[in-house]
Amino acid sequence: MTDLAKITEEMKARVGENSGLGASVKFDFKGDGIVYVDGKSVPNEVSNEDKPADCTIKISKDDFVALGDGKLNPTTAFMMGKIKVEGNMGVAMKLQTIFK
Repeated sequence: MTDLAKITEEMKARVGENSGLGASVKFDFKGDGIVYVDGKSVPNEVSNEDKPADCTIKISKDDFVALGDGKLNPTTAFMMGKIKVEGNMGVAMKLQTIFK
């Protein structure tokens, strides 16, 4: 199982100072923690706080890591039910820039 602190640090590196998201996103690891990205502020902030977000992505930590490593296609994962999106789907689509 992947460590939440490691995922959070990797997400900070991916997001950088300004991800261009212009929105907040919460990755909910189904009881195994949260990674919250505030893409509205500059510099962008990444934390493990459970705050309201424009878009919430529900995914297992292992599937999240596989997405980041390019081993899991986001569209396939969504169609298979491995990713559930709540809120603004347009924000979820912008995440492709972070997971290149």
